Amino acid sequence: MSVANGRALLAIPGPTNIPDRVLQAMMRPAEELASKTVVDLTETLLADLKAVFRTKGETFLYAANGHGGWEASLTNVLSRGDKILVLASGRFAIGWGEMARFMGADVEVLAGSWRAAVDPAALEERLRRDERHEIRAVLTVQIDTASGVVNDIPAIRKAIDDASHPALLMVDGVASLGCMPFEMDAWGVDVAMSASQKGLMTPPGLAFVAANEKALNAHQQATMRTSYWDWTSRMNPLLYMKHCGTPPEHLMFGLRAAIDMLFEEGLEAVWQRHSLLAGATQAAMSKWAEGQVLTYNVVEPSQRAPSVTTILVQGDPAVITDYARKVCGVTLGLAIGDLTGKAFRIAHMGHVNAPMVLGSLGAVEMALQAQNIPHGGGGVAAAIAHLSHGARMGA
Repeated sequence: MSVANGRALLAIPGPTNIPDRVLQAMMRPAEELASKTVVDLTETLLADLKAVFRTKGETFLYAANGHGGWEASLTNVLSRGDKILVLASGRFAIGWGEMARFMGADVEVLAGSWRAAVDPAALEERLRRDERHEIRAVLTVQIDTASGVVNDIPAIRKAIDDASHPALLMVDGVASLGCMPFEMDAWGVDVAMSASQKGLMTPPGLAFVAANEKALNAHQQATMRTSYWDWTSRMNPLLYMKHCGTPPEHLMFGLRAAIDMLFEEGLEAVWQRHSLLAGATQAAMSKWAEGQVLTYNVVEPSQRAPSVTTILVQGDPAVITDYARKVCGVTLGLAIGDLTGKAFRIAHMGHVNAPMVLGSLGAVEMALQAQNIPHGGGGVAAAIAHLSHGARMGA
């Protein structure tokens, strides 16, 4: 017997649920690429992305996914043979470094854990040993979507500064932008990138990069530069140059609606909503963990991401994820990388509210009960209690 009929619920960490308002904004005829509508759309999006990244630097918009944003970041500030330091905390900083190696960089990985955030002290120690300042850039993610780890970007910046090291700080904000505080200028981030399909609530296909003055200066000497990604070309006043060709206009119309929604709610309120929904998920998980079959992947509570929770399972996690999808109509995130076949993920990012998260948690608890998986009871009730305490009328 299935109760999956009805609107399916997507609880994966990207692509996330797309608001009807965003879908409707995309349902329109194509515009002439140099029309005032598209020119104004480009200018307002680039300006408003500065507000989202919290920077006075330059912003760039690409027809690409997050991996394209990685490449755009690397090619514009590095030269072949440059040494970079990748801070491991899961899958995605490593993937960014692998791309840099393919492009000709000399890549070193600062060892880390899939279960913990980057250690700023270890970073400082490594940079102090780099007396000749051969390391040109430090690459990290704010949130690793695979592990569910959130890294302390201000602490990483402080470690670089305490080592008196000139390396660029480059941050992947794909799973964090629009989900938690990101203060590019205040935190001293030199290059930041993100993509459209998570906290920014737009279909996959847009990547964003922001660069400060230090990064723009490095760009002038970079020899990895290629035509499509090149910042100099994209700072040209001509619209055609800003997109290196035809703009991805329909995705941009969708992004315009999504950013309007973020600003109407208020970025601080958006961050608070994500924090509250993450707390509800963790309240449920803490109850389930009493059965000693489910455990948090991230050990330290303060290092758990506000956008996705990764849960380790003793046994086959497909028993839970298949039940949730086939019987309840809820698609949970499968584990990737080192956690493949060992975990599942519950996303609480983007266009998501309390009923949606409670629906995801209810599907998990149904699966645990129906499949006779040992677990502590009352997980959903704990989530409701957390939400009712944190979300009040007028609050």
